[in-house]
Amino acid sequence: MSTAAPAVVHTIEPAEPVGPNLWQRFSATRIGRWLIGRIALIAVLSLQIALALRLHNTAFEDEGLYLYAGHHEIAWLLHHSNTYDDYATYFSGAPFLYPVLGAAMDGVFGLEGARALSLVFMLGATCCVWGVARRLYGRPAAACAAALFAVAAPTLFLSRLATYDPMSLFLLAFSLWIVVATARRWAILVLLAVPPAVLAVGTKYAGLLFVPTIALVSVFAGRYGGRERATGEARHRGWAAAIGRGLLFSGAFGGLVYGWLRLLGPAYLTGITSTTTDRASGGDSLGYILRMAAELGAGVALLGFAGVVVDARLARADGAKRGEVVSRMLLSLALAGTALLAPAYQVHLHTATSLQKHVGFGLLFAAPVAGVALAGLLRVGGRDPRRLGAGLLVCLGLTWGAITQSTQLYNGWPNSAQMVADLKTQVRPVTERILVEEDEVPRYYLSDLTEPYQWFSTFTFTYTTKQGKVLTGVPAYQQALADQYFALVVLRFGPTAALDNQIDAPLMGKKGYTLIAKVPDSDEYGTGYYYIWRSDNS
Repeated sequence: MSTAAPAVVHTIEPAEPVGPNLWQRFSATRIGRWLIGRIALIAVLSLQIALALRLHNTAFEDEGLYLYAGHHEIAWLLHHSNTYDDYATYFSGAPFLYPVLGAAMDGVFGLEGARALSLVFMLGATCCVWGVARRLYGRPAAACAAALFAVAAPTLFLSRLATYDPMSLFLLAFSLWIVVATARRWAILVLLAVPPAVLAVGTKYAGLLFVPTIALVSVFAGRYGGRERATGEARHRGWAAAIGRGLLFSGAFGGLVYGWLRLLGPAYLTGITSTTTDRASGGDSLGYILRMAAELGAGVALLGFAGVVVDARLARADGAKRGEVVSRMLLSLALAGTALLAPAYQVHLHTATSLQKHVGFGLLFAAPVAGVALAGLLRVGGRDPRRLGAGLLVCLGLTWGAITQSTQLYNGWPNSAQMVADLKTQVRPVTERILVEEDEVPRYYLSDLTEPYQWFSTFTFTYTTKQGKVLTGVPAYQQALADQYFALVVLRFGPTAALDNQIDAPLMGKKGYTLIAKVPDSDEYGTGYYYIWRSDNS
């Protein structure tokens, strides 16, 4: 009697693969887990790049000045060539730091290369914002914080500006991240945050305004400790140890800055006082400064102060003790309150100059706690469509406003391409003197054809007459024009319009000068013209 073979029951289809698929295998690797945990950050960085690269214009006055100076600093460092200027006495940052680095990129890749360096710095700052918020408030807040900072108008503007600011802002962000990242570790590790903070201030002296916030965060983050990666619980240390941590950072920072100033000499101290600590007051009204500051950063600042309250409520809901809630509120207030420092400083100086850049420094610190408020709104909104809609409207409104404002900021100076092209056909190397309103821009573009001593600006000028009399201000310009001291004169009736109107009469009367070009330009104030005059004797 034969026994029938047992029936085979297939639990899976023969064609179905056995084991984890490709995505599962990738997500199980260390790099896979790392990338998956940062998908939101990668998306934010991609958005920041896209929104920044849409901005286009010719060189800004400050870009031309710093890159031009950087090339001469490099020539001095390599060949001890004459720089024809003592940049340290009037630059708002050490000329051997960013100008040299920016000029190196400019020398290889041109202006777009120098601007690409700024974009890299600002992307690094966004990463630091994400890292700070993740450690202090968790991943949802980190994603929102990075997005709020990345698409803010000052961030997009600085991402395409070849000046000190992006490098200084990144170094401050890096220092802040180190302070937070070492909050649960040995107190001495806070010293790792000192060198980038000192470099940030050396790169742009106004960065000193934001160093006290880093010191405060070192205390409050040391006390609170941030959330543990696995449990979400906070690890605390006593107030005495936390304060000692802050004093260690502050003392090391002060000592390093003092040694740096002693080493560099009095020229740098002159530059610091004239551009930052004892800067001359302007004439802008309080209302204008506050309105401009509100347009640039009020959204993130308001979310930051709301985040202080939201985080405190979350802490109480999690059963945190009163001391922990207080330390968390102090930490959040220190971050959010920093958004007010730049506007307050500009109000003190009665000037809106550089406010569009300085506001971005404050947003760097306010963004992490602002992310708490936005994440809370979106999270609660998941159960309430109305609140979800409100959160999405906030995101859409801030993004649209930032796109519009950054475009206006980047179109705030005239496109000088045609003026430079016309001037290029007229300049004669070595011998001719050229007077240009905002001469930094054509001087930068025509640096391969001219020497530094050929250029003169409408901001300041001293002239010695044939009789040996020394003149300054308007009389100096008028006499120099009467003597046909300048071979070429370019006016556009912009920042020095009052002076232009006083010296323009001899030119318009054709007393020795002929108008050879009238080049249209447009900026935030409307349409105007570059007027290019040539001396009849040249």
